[in-house]
Amino acid sequence: MQDLSPRKVAQVVVMSRELARAEGELRDFVGAMSEDEQAELVAVMWIGRGSFDAADYAEAVGTARAEATTPCADYLIGTPHLAEHLETGLEALGYSVSDEEDGVL
Repeated sequence: MQDLSPRKVAQVVVMSRELARAEGELRDFVGAMSEDEQAELVAVMWIGRGSFDAADYAEAVGTARAEATTPCADYLIGTPHLAEHLETGLEALGYSVSDEEDGVL
């Protein structure tokens, strides 16, 4: 990941688990990210979902940029199993999910 920190992904994971309580916070957090960070966040989710392999990260980011037609937060919130996909994507990219989440909680 170039612009997006694993810690920010972990924050999105934590908020998405508590969506009923934290949806506004999640929308604000994602909305405050740069377009590059948002594209990388979507790419991490796609890798975790199995749409791309970790080796194809750059392609996933490029596709996320090219196909962004709705606000990123809307897209992510509408994605079933968002937290699980982000966790799996982080792990596939070589990051320790538990270490990152510990710093958020």
